[in-house]
Amino acid sequence: MRRITSLDLLEKLGKTRLSRHFFARDFLYSEIGNFHGMPNLPENVDLFLAAGAAFCVELLDPIVETFGPVAVRSAYRSPSVNKFGNDHDLKCARNEANFAGHIWDRRDGAGRMGACVSVVVPWFADQYNAGRDWRDLAWWVHDHLPYHEMWFFSTNAAFNLTWRQDPGRVISSYMAPRGKLLAVGCEPVEDLPTRRARYADFPAFRGISYPTIPARWAKAKD
Repeated sequence: MRRITSLDLLEKLGKTRLSRHFFARDFLYSEIGNFHGMPNLPENVDLFLAAGAAFCVELLDPIVETFGPVAVRSAYRSPSVNKFGNDHDLKCARNEANFAGHIWDRRDGAGRMGACVSVVVPWFADQYNAGRDWRDLAWWVHDHLPYHEMWFFSTNAAFNLTWRQDPGRVISSYMAPRGKLLAVGCEPVEDLPTRRARYADFPAFRGISYPTIPARWAKAKD
């Protein structure tokens, strides 16, 4: 797809389906861009779409199909929006650190494609706010999904979830126990039976049942 230079192209981009449950428009909203009047549009549209599709298929769709709808708190940032956020201390890392992270349309220094989205799982957030340990969800993700990195926050157990080619599998948190729970190349501090006991009461993996599409329409495309 061509670089976004018109409203028609932006509408086409927004309507592009990334996975069973998500479209490109779901990830283009930026509070920084909205408040400061800055377009939040990808420069490399094809890379944006490829990274977003991989993220949604590999990570978000399985979460939705296990826990129900998720809330997207922060997603794609254009290089210009992210740089503005970093320059003005708006909780954005420098651009180079966000390539293949919040900046989906740039590869990281190792040439890897990737994408990051800050998400809230409402089903779990209610339990976390009642006192449940955030690590119950962190270890569930670790044991079920091919993530690259997770960073957990104190509000509603929101977490930055990153997909990347050749993932490092790192878990960190801004809340107790603060810091790095799992580093690149390290074994989890809790063994598999202990981790499984944490989330034994979670719903079945991808267990949500959706209405079946009638056979005559099963191959129809949106």
